Amino acid sequence: MTAFARGALAAEISWTYVEARWALRDDNLPRAVERLRDRRLRPGSPLDVADAVRLGRAAGRVLTPLPFDAKCLVRSLVVSSLLARRATPTSLVIGVRPGDEFSAHAWVELDGCPILPDGEAGYQRLAVL
Repeated sequence: MTAFARGALAAEISWTYVEARWALRDDNLPRAVERLRDRRLRPGSPLDVADAVRLGRAAGRVLTPLPFDAKCLVRSLVVSSLLARRATPTSLVIGVRPGDEFSAHAWVELDGCPILPDGEAGYQRLAVL
């Protein structure tokens, strides 16, 4: 990938992050997901799992240093939107870990494979969007 292409992808990820934050502010989660996935598609065929994982890693590299909240839900919205633009249908999964220390987590799956594999193990699925 050329330096220009990496820069363009970083800009796309950054802009999608802004859109995701805005969508969460204005809508409920299912509507935000729908709004972020409703994009003009780029020409081409859907990405396979390996390419989708690479795109998810690129998004993580761009979003990690941001001084704002870029936790699992926002990252998942960004990656889901990026993949939708590339004609690649995904599922956004919200999971919970019940117990003494309740926690929740969001991740993206393509064909049942996690695209953002950063801790989905141990979570029970609560919702799939």
